[in-house]
Amino acid sequence: MAADLSAVQAYQAAIRSAQQSSLGSSQDSAAASGGLDFGSLLGNAIADTSQTLAHSERMTAAGAAGEAELIDVVTAVSAAEISLETVVAVRDEVVKAYQEILRMPI
Repeated sequence: MAADLSAVQAYQAAIRSAQQSSLGSSQDSAAASGGLDFGSLLGNAIADTSQTLAHSERMTAAGAAGEAELIDVVTAVSAAEISLETVVAVRDEVVKAYQEILRMPI
């Protein structure tokens, strides 16, 4: 459960970092996030998402076999859903930024 919370916090930090566009604020952001650059932060977020989804799959299988409590299964699936929604939101912002770059005159 603590890993799920840290994953959500990492995704929120990644979204905040992505929304800052000026060079000065990106340097402040790197200092505020413990010195991690955006690439490292995004890589950690992807790894956490993968772990959350794998945990959800294990809990779902254990629940289907009757080896896990229903509340644990629901919590794991909800955490996976939040992680996936966050990844989709970040992806949408990246695509939007890429499209904006394509519209820039050369």
